[in-house]
Amino acid sequence: MDDLTNARTYYGKVLTGSVDLRTDACATLETPAPAMRAALANVHPDVKARYYGCGLVAPACLEGARILDLGSGAGQDAFVLAQCVGEGGAVIGVDATPEQLAVARAHIEWHRNRFSYAKSNVEFVEGDIARLDAVNFEPNSFDIIVSNCVFNLVDDKAAVFSAAHRLLKPGGELYFSDVYADRRLPTSLRLDPVLHGECLGGALYWNDFLRIATAAGFLDPCLVASRMLAISDDAIAAKVAPARFYSATYRLFKLDCLESACEDYGQAVRYKGSVAGHEGVFVLDDHHLIEAGRVFPGCGNTYAMLQRTRFAPHFDFFGEATVHYGAFKGCGTELPFAATVETKTASCC
Repeated sequence: MDDLTNARTYYGKVLTGSVDLRTDACATLETPAPAMRAALANVHPDVKARYYGCGLVAPACLEGARILDLGSGAGQDAFVLAQCVGEGGAVIGVDATPEQLAVARAHIEWHRNRFSYAKSNVEFVEGDIARLDAVNFEPNSFDIIVSNCVFNLVDDKAAVFSAAHRLLKPGGELYFSDVYADRRLPTSLRLDPVLHGECLGGALYWNDFLRIATAAGFLDPCLVASRMLAISDDAIAAKVAPARFYSATYRLFKLDCLESACEDYGQAVRYKGSVAGHEGVFVLDDHHLIEAGRVFPGCGNTYAMLQRTRFAPHFDFFGEATVHYGAFKGCGTELPFAATVETKTASCC
């Protein structure tokens, strides 16, 4: 059985809801911010019941944005994002499982009424995210692309990253959560239908992810959050041992100017504190927490990610990159993920 057929079977027929999952790989343990909790409260219970994400994929500054949700499932993330972009924005979800799409489409009008929009800003399209050319989206047409625990289900992951890069506008962002392994997995694990459906069998070795992402044009991926997975199902744990698995959220920018390493040009930024919901601290990734009003030295890549994207109006910028001072301190190459297991109860959000 190929990866697409197994995903359709597992998420359309084997699972009747998130309560049927055998591991916490496809569950979100992060505590949502107040604005996210409010948006989740506006999502229909039937949609929430068929949520299989492993992270929170609603970055800041989404007002008016055009967003593509890859592997949108029953639509929870799409309906949350529809509130974030506002009535003037748009969210398009792509999924290959008819049963999931049926749930999402059946609740479009309910959510339009719930949001008090004159017209729905959400659309769901059937398609394989590894073959996005067949969906006929225009190149450079999306501000942001999101995905939540879906890339691992696809065999040709390079095709997904390449298509995402092609579809994003310059300065656009791929913001996604997925499952990764600390090593390359043997074929027997990758072909196991249960391990594949539970988001483990298709997990990329993290260094292979970095290689594939950069080859697609996404230089200097930013790790936003991560956690080690606890595999409580004894049979599954025995199959995958001694491999370790991690849920991680990354942001990748479509910026041609980024370099493969962190270089020091003596530049700095100052956050104005003007991003709604993030007035005190702006979080670019897990090691760039930028306090409002404080001058924050950064490498050339950090500077570009803020100056040449939708975040630019919220920062003051210092330095012209006319002098190179060598490598920026803190550019590491070790396993980047959190080394501890979170044990709190998984939530549907």
